[in-house]
Amino acid sequence: MASVEEDFPRGGTAKKHAESKIVVQRTEVDNLFQSNEPVETKKRKGAVKDDGKKLKKPKTGKEKEGLTLNAAAKCVEILHLKNVKEGMLMLGSVKEVTDFEVTVSLPCGMQGYLSIKHICDSYAKLLTEQLDSADTEEICSLPHLLYPGMVFRCMVAKLDTAKSGSLSIRLSIDPKQVNKALTSSSLKAGMILSGCVESVEDHGYIVDIGIKGTKAFLPRKSVKDKHNNSEELKVGQYLTSQVEEVKNEGRVVHLSVSPPNVAQAYAEPEQGWNLTNLLPGLLVKATIKKVTKHGLILDFLSSFSGQVDFLHMEPDQASSYTEGAEVRACVLYVEPSTRLVALSLRSYLLQPGAKVDPLPAGGDRIGEVVKDCKMTAMHHMSGAMLELPDKTKAFVHRNHLKESKEPSNENRVMAMPEHTCRILDFSPMDQIHFVSLRKTMIEKPFYRYHDLQAGQIVEGTVSVLLHHGMVVHLSDHIKGLVPRTHLSDILLKNPEKKYMEGMKIKCRVLTVEAENKKLYLTRKKALIESPLPLFLSYADARPGRVSHGYVVCIKDFGCIVRFYNNVKGLVPLRELSSEPILTPQEVFYVGQVLKAKVLQCDPDKSKMVLSFKAAVEGVTEAPPKPEFDCEVGKRLEARVLKKLLNGLEVAILPDEFRAVLPTMHLSDHMSNCPLLWESLQEGDSVSNLICFNNTKQNVSLTKKPTVRWSLEEGVVAKDFSEIKVGMQLIGWIKNIMAYGVFVEFPYGLVGLAPKSAMTDKFLSDTTAAFQLGQTVFAKVTNLDEEKRRFLVTLKISEVTSPEGDVQTRLINGLQERKVVTEMLAMRDNSDLHQQLAALSVGEKLKLTVDTVTDSGAIFTSDDLAGATIQATKHHVMGSKLTPGQKVTAAILHIDIMSTCIHVSILSKLLGKKKSLTEGSKYTAIIQHIDKDFAVISLDDTAQLTVIQTRSHLNEVSLFESDKLKAGMTLAVEVIEPSCQEVQGLALVSWHRTASKRQRTASENQPGSKGHCFGDIVQGKVRTVKPTSIQITLEDGSTGNVHVSEVVEVSEVCQGYFPTSSVKVGSMVTARVIGGREASSHRFLPFSHPKYTYTIPELTLILSKLDKSTNLKPVTPKDKLNSYKVGEEITCFVSKFNPEKKSLEVTSDLCVTGTVELLAMITDPKDAGHPEKLYKLGQAVRAQVVEVNAKPQRLVLSLTGVHKLEKGTVTLGMVTNILPQVGLMVKLPFGSMGTVAVTDLADAYKPNLLKGYSKNQLLRCFLLGSENGKWRLSLRPSRLNPQQAKPVKDPEVLSINELKTGQIIRGFVKSVGEQGIFIRLSWSITGRAELQKSTKYFVSNHKVLSEHLPPNTLLTTKIASIDKEEELVNLSLLQEDTGKPDILPESLSLPLRLIGEEKKTYDQKKKRKLSESEQKQAEVPKKKKKKTKKAKTDDSDSGVEVYFREEEEDEEEPKSDAQVMQSSVGPSRLQVAAGFSWDVGLSSLKPASTAEEADFSDGEDQDRSSKPQKKTRHELEQEKKAAEKALVEREAQLMDPSLRPQDSAAFERLLLGSPNSSLLWLQYMAHHLQATQIEQARAVAERALKTISFREEQEKLNVWVALLNLENMYGTEESLKKVFERAQQFCEPMPVYQQLADIYAKSDKTKEAEGLYKTMVKRFRQNKAVWLNYGTFLLQQGQSDAASALLQRALKSLPSKESVDVIGKFAQLEFRYGDAEKGRAMFDKVLTSYPKRTDLWSVFIDLMVKHGSQKDVRALFDRVIHLSVSVKKIKFFFKRYLEYEKKNGTPQSVQAVKEKAMEFVEAKGTEAAN
Repeated sequence: MASVEEDFPRGGTAKKHAESKIVVQRTEVDNLFQSNEPVETKKRKGAVKDDGKKLKKPKTGKEKEGLTLNAAAKCVEILHLKNVKEGMLMLGSVKEVTDFEVTVSLPCGMQGYLSIKHICDSYAKLLTEQLDSADTEEICSLPHLLYPGMVFRCMVAKLDTAKSGSLSIRLSIDPKQVNKALTSSSLKAGMILSGCVESVEDHGYIVDIGIKGTKAFLPRKSVKDKHNNSEELKVGQYLTSQVEEVKNEGRVVHLSVSPPNVAQAYAEPEQGWNLTNLLPGLLVKATIKKVTKHGLILDFLSSFSGQVDFLHMEPDQASSYTEGAEVRACVLYVEPSTRLVALSLRSYLLQPGAKVDPLPAGGDRIGEVVKDCKMTAMHHMSGAMLELPDKTKAFVHRNHLKESKEPSNENRVMAMPEHTCRILDFSPMDQIHFVSLRKTMIEKPFYRYHDLQAGQIVEGTVSVLLHHGMVVHLSDHIKGLVPRTHLSDILLKNPEKKYMEGMKIKCRVLTVEAENKKLYLTRKKALIESPLPLFLSYADARPGRVSHGYVVCIKDFGCIVRFYNNVKGLVPLRELSSEPILTPQEVFYVGQVLKAKVLQCDPDKSKMVLSFKAAVEGVTEAPPKPEFDCEVGKRLEARVLKKLLNGLEVAILPDEFRAVLPTMHLSDHMSNCPLLWESLQEGDSVSNLICFNNTKQNVSLTKKPTVRWSLEEGVVAKDFSEIKVGMQLIGWIKNIMAYGVFVEFPYGLVGLAPKSAMTDKFLSDTTAAFQLGQTVFAKVTNLDEEKRRFLVTLKISEVTSPEGDVQTRLINGLQERKVVTEMLAMRDNSDLHQQLAALSVGEKLKLTVDTVTDSGAIFTSDDLAGATIQATKHHVMGSKLTPGQKVTAAILHIDIMSTCIHVSILSKLLGKKKSLTEGSKYTAIIQHIDKDFAVISLDDTAQLTVIQTRSHLNEVSLFESDKLKAGMTLAVEVIEPSCQEVQGLALVSWHRTASKRQRTASENQPGSKGHCFGDIVQGKVRTVKPTSIQITLEDGSTGNVHVSEVVEVSEVCQGYFPTSSVKVGSMVTARVIGGREASSHRFLPFSHPKYTYTIPELTLILSKLDKSTNLKPVTPKDKLNSYKVGEEITCFVSKFNPEKKSLEVTSDLCVTGTVELLAMITDPKDAGHPEKLYKLGQAVRAQVVEVNAKPQRLVLSLTGVHKLEKGTVTLGMVTNILPQVGLMVKLPFGSMGTVAVTDLADAYKPNLLKGYSKNQLLRCFLLGSENGKWRLSLRPSRLNPQQAKPVKDPEVLSINELKTGQIIRGFVKSVGEQGIFIRLSWSITGRAELQKSTKYFVSNHKVLSEHLPPNTLLTTKIASIDKEEELVNLSLLQEDTGKPDILPESLSLPLRLIGEEKKTYDQKKKRKLSESEQKQAEVPKKKKKKTKKAKTDDSDSGVEVYFREEEEDEEEPKSDAQVMQSSVGPSRLQVAAGFSWDVGLSSLKPASTAEEADFSDGEDQDRSSKPQKKTRHELEQEKKAAEKALVEREAQLMDPSLRPQDSAAFERLLLGSPNSSLLWLQYMAHHLQATQIEQARAVAERALKTISFREEQEKLNVWVALLNLENMYGTEESLKKVFERAQQFCEPMPVYQQLADIYAKSDKTKEAEGLYKTMVKRFRQNKAVWLNYGTFLLQQGQSDAASALLQRALKSLPSKESVDVIGKFAQLEFRYGDAEKGRAMFDKVLTSYPKRTDLWSVFIDLMVKHGSQKDVRALFDRVIHLSVSVKKIKFFFKRYLEYEKKNGTPQSVQAVKEKAMEFVEAKGTEAAN
C-alpha cells in the first residue's frame, strides 16, 4: 500500500452531490482509484482491505462536533421505484417460490425477482454439475431452501425493462454481492452476517459470507440447538448468523445461529459499521431526533441518521413516539446515492427469528372491489392511507390516486367523504394492502387470473400469432393462449389469414392455472356454442351424462378426449363407433370436437371411460363379453359377420368370438384378394384361417397359404428374443415409406427393410417395388437389442425360397379363383354365371362375329347370352373377319366378375392337341396376361396352360422391360403333363429366353441340362481347400466335393487330411450326390428324380462310383437321426470360432457339429490357443454328446468321453468365486459343479480362494453329483495320487473318521452368538462355543466376526463328537491347540477367569502386578501403580512383558519407563504402516526364547526373585535384538525411496497398491532395462486388468506407456492395435493427443501430422485439438499451414470461442513462429474487442519478452487510454510503472506518474460534470 501511495499521490477534488446537499466533506478517499462518487458502489471491490478502519477515525472526531455521517432527509417519503438503483441493499421477504425463481416482497409495496442463479456460487456450481452429469441425484430445489415469509438481505442486481415498459427488479442474495463492502479486517465478534451454506463437513458447515480470504465455519451443534431437529442444512441454504469469534486477522470466523442471540444482537458502534457496509436487517438502538407528519427521523450508531416512513411506524404506538425517546429499529434499506438509511419500527421485523406473514390475516382479498372507504391521511410525496369498512388499513400510492394521464389534485381527493377502491396487492414487508382509486382499474372485469373460471365465455384482443398458437389479451396483464388446434373447428393451415392483430374475438376458457398465470382458451365454435353441460371436474362427469369434448390423442387402443380443467377420459376402440374401427387414426383427427357419453368415472383416480357410440345412439351397451384367448398358429374356421372397407369382421366358430380378417390377408396373390372379398357375403363360412396375432384389441386372422405354412412348420419367431441374425421369415408388407418398407411378421413383430435392402437393382421410388399386404421372404440382417428393432433384406439374391414354392403358389392361386367362380355361380342362381363356371382355359367355342374394330373383334354366342366375348387384334391376326361370320375360338381367360371371356382364333391354338411328356422342354408364347397370372401356348402342341407372372415372392418389376407382356417367348419345361389342381392343364416351370439376358457358358451349350442325381461325370480339379475340392466339369460348370466324400470314412485315420491326397489339375471321375443353391450355397434335399442342380455336389469315393450301387439321397434330418449318443464318429475340422472358443466339425455334406472348449482339450495349458491343436480339414474321432433334429443340433466331444462319471478327472472353468461356497465351476457337456474350500488343497493356507480367478481352467476330480450339480475336488491327492506329497490336512469324508482330542484345521464358515462355525469338510461343520474360542471375555460376538472373516484358517481341537446328532464340538483355546489366541492382545480385552487362574489372579492382585490388572487398566488407581512398577516388574514372562511395554508406549509415549523401548516403539509405528500388530513378536522370536518363555510361564509361581531377574535381563536383550532386526527389515521394505531390485519386490509392492500406475510403469521399465520386451508388455496388460476401472487417469498412464513401448520396440501394426484398444477403453481425445506427442517426440512428423488431421475432423468442436495441432505445425516451422488451420478452426468452433482461439494462436506465433505475425494478430483482435483486458495483459507480457522498448511503451500508452473500468486501468498503470522502473530512466518513471495524475484528474472532472 505504501508504495502505491508514494507512486500515486492522492489528488482530485471531492465534489458535493447535487441531490443530497450534504455539508460534510469527505476528504478521506481510500486511494486514487476509488471514485468519490457514491453511485460507484458497484466498484467497491477496488477498495483496500483496511477501508473499515480508515473510515472509523474521522467518525469519532465528527461526533464531538455533533455532526452525523449522513444528513437527515428534509421530508420523509416512501421508496419509489424510480429511486431504486442497482447495487442498493434492501431487506426483503419471500412471497412465492417456484422451481427457478422467487418472488420477493420489498419495502414500500415493491416486488423483486430472485433467480436460481443468484443464490450463491456453490449452489450455482452444484446446479451446473447437475446439468452436466447424466445422473439426476436429488439436488435441493429452491422451495426447499427458501420458504414464503422468510426475511433476508438482498441486493438489486439489475433493473430490467419489461416489454410493457415497466421496471422489473432483479435481486441477488449472493453473499459476495450483499457483503461486498465488508473485508476480512472489518469483521468483529458480535456482527450479524448473512451467508449461504457452501459445503457440508463432518462437524459443521462452511458458510460462504462473501468475504475474500475469509473462511466461516458453523458448528453442527449450534444448528441442532437452533432447529431443535436433526435436519441437515443444504448447500445454498440462506442463514443469518452471528460472528462468535474472529481468528487469524479475520481469516477464520466462527459463527452461531442460536435464535435468541442472533435476534437480540444489536449492531454496536465499536463493530466499525460505516455507510458503505451498513447492512439491512441489522437491529440498532436509536433515538428519535424529530417527529414529522410523514414519519420519524432517528439517530443511531452514534453518528448515523435514519428515517422511518409512516408505513413502518408501529400503528398502535404512534402516541409514544416523542423526540429523545429510545426505540429499537431495524435497518430496512440503504440508498447509497442519497446516503439515506431507512429503518423500520414494526414489531414483526424486530422479533426473534424474523418471519413475516405472506398472507393477510383476513385471507386473500386481492382483486376485491371495496366501497365506503374513508381516507385517514394524505402524505404528499407518497400517497394516502385509507380505512376500509372492516377497519383494516390500506395504502394508496400517489400514482393510484388519479387516472394515469390526469394531473394530480390531492386536496380534492382528500375532501371526498367516501371512496371506492380495488385491492391490488398485499405487501408482506409492510403488512398492508395496496389499493387503487383509478376508475379504469375498478371497472375491469378481470383483474387477476383467479377471477377466471373454466368454461366461462370471454372477449379479448388478438395480440400475436405464434407457431404453437395465438396470444389473446383479456386485459392489460391477463393474457391467454389459444393453442393451434383450438384456432378453429378444423386445423387451420394459414391462421394469419383469419386472425389479425388487434381483432376482437370471443373465446371460451379451457383451463386456468392461476398460480402459474397460465390461461388456455378455445375458438372452436362447437365448444363455444355447446348447449350441453360442461365437465369442469371429474365429479361433474357422472355416468350417463353427455358433453362436448375434443380429441387430444389417437392411439391404436382408442381416443383420449379432453374437456375443461384437464378433465380427460378414454374412448376405447369398441366405443368409437357402431362400425368396427381398426385404425382410429384414419377416422378421427386431433382437435376434433365430438359428443361423448360417460360410461364409468372414478374421480379419486381421475379416470373416465367414455363412448362416442352411446352418445350418438343414446344407449349404453351390455358389458362386453370376456376376451377370447386365441392361440397364434391355430387353424380356425369362421363366419363372416360384416364386410368392412379394408377387410371382414368374422366370428370364430364355434365360440362366435369376434376377429378381423383384413382383405390383404385373403391370398398370397394381391389380385385375388379383392375378388375373394367381393365374393364373400355376410353369413359365409371361411375355412383354413390361421391366427397370426392376438392383442388385447383384436384377434387378426390370415388366409395367406405361405404364412399359414410358416406358422404350421414353425418357421417363425414368437418373440423379439427369438430373432437371430441370418434367420429367414415369411411376412407381408405393412407400410411403405420413402426410406424403405416395414415388414410385419406373425406375433406382431415388425422389421424394416431399408431402401438399399429391398431389391438387387437400384431403386429410386419405394412405392414402385411392393404392394401393401404383399407376402415376402425376409432375412434378418441387423438386430438392435436395446430398442428392440431389427432390419431385414428382401433381396432375391439373399433369401431362399422353399423347394416347389412357385408351383404350390400357382396351384393355390388358381384354386382361389375357382372358389370365387363357384361361389358367384351358386349365389346368383343365374344361368350365365353357372355356364361361365363350367368353362375352362383351352376349351373351344362356336361363336359368331359381332363387330370388328382396329383393336380386335367382339363375338356373340347363343349359349352364353349376356357375356362379353372378345379377342385382341393379336388373336385375330391373319384372318379376315366379317360380322355374322361363324368361327371356332379357344378360351384364354374367363373373368366371371365382369362376365367377360377372352378368346383367340389363331390356328395354331385350334389345331389338334399333341400329348406332352414329363421333362420335355418347349418354347412358349404368352397369349394373355391377367395381373398375377398369364396364359401361354406351348410351341405347336396347341396346348394352353397357366403360369404365374412372378417366379419369386419378392420379385420386383421396376421397368416395363422387366414385366411379362403378351407375345413374349419363354423357355418352359413340363413338370406334370396334366395336373388336376391346375384344371387338367400342364404344370410347367419357366424362365425368360436368351434374347432377354446374357446366358452363362454352361447354359449356352446345346442341350445343357445341369446334372441329375446319380450321374457319373469327369472333371479337372480346380482348387483344393482343407474342407472341400472344386472340380471343373466337362460342360464348363463347377462341382463341389466335400471333405467327407474324398476317401472312405472307414479308411480315414485320426489326424489325416483327406483333401491333401488330391492334386490340383488332376483329372477325376465323380458322381453327383446332390446339389447346392447358387445364391445361398445351401445343400438341397431332393424332391424330384428329374431335378437338376446348377452346382452339383460330387463324391470321389470309389465304392459309390460304381453304377450298380444304388445311391439313396439322405436329408440332414435322416442323417442326424442315424447318430446315437455315445457313438464314435469320424469328423473333419471345418472352423474355429474364437469368440465362443468352440470348434465346428463336419461329418457329412449336410451335418455340422460343435465342440465346446472343455470338450476339446484335456490340458489347461492348451486353453490359450486351442485352434493350434486342430487344423482345418483334419480328421478327428469324436463322440456324440447330444443330437437333435429340430432345431438341428449336434454336440460332440474330442476328449474321448461323452458324459461325466464319478471318480474321473475332467477340465472345468471357474465361473464364480463365492466365499460362503467356494468355487463355482462350469464343466463339459453343460454341467456345473462346486469346489468346497476344504477340497482346494491337501495343505491348507490362509486365503486359499485368492489363488483363483474367473474363467481360469482347472483339472477337477468328480466326487459325486447331487441335484444335477457335481461336487468337485482340486486336491493333488485326488488328481495325481501317485505323485502327490503326503497330505497335511486329510479329507474328512464322514463323521466316523474324526476322534475326540484330534487336532484338525478348518475354515471359518460364520460367527454367531452360538459360537464360531468351522468348516472341516464339504459336509461337516464343527462349532467352537465362545468360551472355547478365546481366553478373553467377549461380550459381543461381533468382536470375533470382525477378526474372523469367512474362510479364515484356524487350528482346532475336537472336544467332543455327538455321532447321532452329527455334531462336532471344537476348542480354539491356546492350551488345546498350541496356537496364539485368535484375538490380538492389542484389543485390551479382559481375560476370562476360571479355576486355577482365579487363584492366581488373587495372588497377583496382592502383588498388584498381574497382567489382567493391566488389561483392566480402566480403573485409574491400578493404572497408576502399574506405571510405577513397570521398571521393576519381575513376576511375569518375557513375552508378556514385551506386550505390556509396547502397550505402555502406545498409551503414554512420554513416560520414561524405558528409554530404549520408547525410542524403538514410535519408529516402529512410523515405518510399519502396513504391519499387522496383532501378530506380536512371539511369532518372530528365536526358538530358544520361545522355549524359555513357555518354561517361565509354567513355573511362574515357584521361582525365586533373584534368578528371575537375570533371565529377564537376557530375555529383554534378545527381544530387543529381535525387535531391532525386525524394524530394520521393515524399514527396508517400506522405504519409498528404495527402488525394488527384482520382480518379487515389485510383486510385493503391487499387492499393497494395485492401482498405482507409477509402480506398474517402474516394473515395466525394470523389464525394459533387461530388454525383456515381452515381459514388459505382459506387465502392462496385467496392469490394465488389475487397475480399478474407476482410476481412469492411472489406466491412461499405462496405455500411454504401452503406446511408447510399441512405438520404440514394436511394429507399426502392433502400435495401431494398442492404439485402437486404448480408444475403446479410455476417452478417445487424450489417447489421440498422447500418440501425437509420442510421434512428435520420436521425430515421426508424417505420422503425427496424419493423426492430427484425423483429430481435427473427429474432435472439431474441441478447442484444445486445434491449438495442439497449431503448436505442432509452428514447431515444425510450417507457419502458413498454421494460418490455414486457424481459419479452419474458426469455422468449426462456436463463434464465442473465436477471440480466445485467435489469441492463443497469436501467442503460439510469438513463441514458435514469427513474432511480427503474432503482433499483427493481437492488434487485429484487440481493435475489434478493446475491452478484453485479459488479452491486453497477455499481449503486454509477450511484447515485453519479444518486442523493442519503443513498441512496449507505445502499447502501454494505448492501454492506459482504454475506456474500461478504473480498477483495470490502475492495474495497467502499475504494470507500466514496474516496467519503467526496471527498464527505463527516472525521467520515464516520472512521465508515467504524471500520466497517472492526469488520468485521475480527468476522472474527477468527469465525475463532477
